[in-house]
Amino acid sequence: MNRGLIIICWLMIFTGIAKGDDVKIVFDKYYEVTAEKGDGIYSLLRKYELDGFSCNFNQFYELNNLKKNAPLFIGKKYTLPILVYRFNGKTIRSTIGVDNWDLAVRIQDYNNRMFEAKIKPSAFRSDMELWVPFHELNCPDADLKIPKPDEPPAEPESGELTAAMTTMNTTSGKRNFPIFGPKYAYTPLTSTKLKGKVFYIVAGHGGPDPGAIGKKGKYRLCEDEYAYDVALRLCRNLIAHGATAYMINRDINDGIRSEKYLECDDDEVLWGNIEMVASQRERLFQRSNVINALWESNKKKGVTDQKMIVIHVDSRTQGKQIDLFFYYKPGDEKGKEFAAHMQKTMKQKYAQYRDYHGTISSRSLHMLRETKPTSIYIELGNIRNSRDQQRILLESNRRALANWLFEGLVNSAK
Repeated sequence: MNRGLIIICWLMIFTGIAKGDDVKIVFDKYYEVTAEKGDGIYSLLRKYELDGFSCNFNQFYELNNLKKNAPLFIGKKYTLPILVYRFNGKTIRSTIGVDNWDLAVRIQDYNNRMFEAKIKPSAFRSDMELWVPFHELNCPDADLKIPKPDEPPAEPESGELTAAMTTMNTTSGKRNFPIFGPKYAYTPLTSTKLKGKVFYIVAGHGGPDPGAIGKKGKYRLCEDEYAYDVALRLCRNLIAHGATAYMINRDINDGIRSEKYLECDDDEVLWGNIEMVASQRERLFQRSNVINALWESNKKKGVTDQKMIVIHVDSRTQGKQIDLFFYYKPGDEKGKEFAAHMQKTMKQKYAQYRDYHGTISSRSLHMLRETKPTSIYIELGNIRNSRDQQRILLESNRRALANWLFEGLVNSAK
């Protein structure tokens, strides 16, 4: 076979020269997108309706030379598992070289949805650019079940799960928030210095997952209960000063408690009275989806300052004493600055008693990686260390932690 004939055969294979007027055109490229604040692999693929198919994730990792669950960096371009074809102006089937009518209809509907959602800049018949999701040609049967953030969860009826609505939207206008418990439900407006600012308060774990477990004599110390108590106190402080503060994890029975040993239970739900599922990954997506939906809703209302605070209690070896410390999302300078303000306040408060050695570092955790607000992730101490346990067991210490965190938030908002 001579060289000229080899070249012709190559062109027939890779440009799709076919019989008659039907011309197959192989896809030109994969679609590229620039990562924005709040983007993670799962949230990015979810935005483009690719998250229900494991082959899309595998292809994304391969196209971008990434390890599973790697973080995305703001401003960097990533290749999505979406094949871009040059539409031939006739039919989708002849454009991509298939005879499957149902497949062509799905692809058409997909392009229309992307255009209507303003994700695709133009209709495919206008810009002649046809998007074909990788899974449609390779694994058309969905095999993943990840909750989708279709709409923000509905606000509960007045008097039910009402903590963390705006300060002006309270039960009967009396500033009563039952989520804080009978003793603390009434929350007077002390100032309006945080008016217009939105905070998402997330206590770690909850529901089927108690988190880390510590022991003190005969008592079990469940991480989620102590993180929740500090989070409730922080939320109440924010609301008292005019902020809109959402308690994402919620327990209508507990409220702010004074006991030293907090009873472990599993009846926590998420904002909107959403029951937490058993699967850890899906449970994490449940709460990040709730937060992102609320963030989008508040953004549409013109809110420009939205922050998230995630509160946990760490678990180390018993002999390891640690100070309260902070994580932020890798590459997020605003998150890093946010953490620095909080740490500065902690240093000032600790100085009344002893030196403070709490750290700041970046970490690719789900709640930082998959959420849109500027965020920090806080560890209150080591639940297995006897001295750190005093930091969360004594009500006065839990109150102090919440007050200090509140002051840090106020300072970071200036």
